[in-house]
Amino acid sequence: MTLAQRLPEIWYGAEPPPLWLRALVPIYRALRALHRTPYALGWKQPQRLPVPVIVVGNITVGGTGKTPLVIALVEALRARGRRPGVISRGYGAGQGAAQLLDGTSAATHVGDEPLLIREATGAPVAVGRDRVAAARLLLSQHDCDVIVADDGLQHVPLFRNVEICVIDGERRFGNGLLLPAGPLREPLARLDSIDFRVCNGGEAREGEVSMRLLGDTAVSLNDPTVRKPLHEFAGHRVHAVAGIGNPARFFASLRAAGIDVVEHPFPDHYAFKAEDLDFDDTAPVLMTAKDAIKCCAFARADDWQVPVRAVLPDSFFDAVELDNRPTGL
Repeated sequence: MTLAQRLPEIWYGAEPPPLWLRALVPIYRALRALHRTPYALGWKQPQRLPVPVIVVGNITVGGTGKTPLVIALVEALRARGRRPGVISRGYGAGQGAAQLLDGTSAATHVGDEPLLIREATGAPVAVGRDRVAAARLLLSQHDCDVIVADDGLQHVPLFRNVEICVIDGERRFGNGLLLPAGPLREPLARLDSIDFRVCNGGEAREGEVSMRLLGDTAVSLNDPTVRKPLHEFAGHRVHAVAGIGNPARFFASLRAAGIDVVEHPFPDHYAFKAEDLDFDDTAPVLMTAKDAIKCCAFARADDWQVPVRAVLPDSFFDAVELDNRPTGL
């Protein structure tokens, strides 16, 4: 078993982290402090934008459900009369100059999550390692009155009006240790300074907003107009493909629908190839919407995606929108 395969067992299981991993924690802590110190001492100031900024992120490594929440937040802001735009680093992208997504953008160049957000919402999206530059590019081309940052709790240079932390309600914070001995990007005390804590699945604790991910429809990769209820797969054997931060969550959701699942986990942000979906039988393939973004070009007749939507109380969206009105700047 490789280290990458062992780490989730160490972080979220009963296996204690080896001493050499613990020994690296002070190095990670020092690097983090080096990054934040100029801002903490006032030598540098986070850069403000002319519109409010909402940051949706997490303090753990891996997927917690940020992207579905960003999509739901964009739609809720729009329903309340706002004109949101989205910025993201873009996994595997954003190493150079900031760029706007358009109809020709590919996941290999801009990242799978930003592309999914643009396709799901129609909102303008910009990516770049420098989130401030990405936001300014977005505002120069689109009449947005609020920016939603997909990830970025740890991106200190960008001033934010509201921070939202998404928590995996089942895995929580694992062993509670900082990287690399544990899954934490920041100490748990960071939660005290965050405006909203959203619990994805599991039991929401005091001070947390409950979020559920609902995926009850399968959509054909070959023809997105072809849809069928997920329960039609119940009792049948399917190949379940997931290249996300927590594939087990996707597999569990399919089993909860009564589907006989053959698991095929891939690394997060995996660049799929046609042969990855060749399982030498006629069973259908079900995958996440994030994975489907990268598989449409070589999809077959029985390849399906299962998009999810985030369900949260209206009062949460009302509170976020209230905190981000321009008069509050």
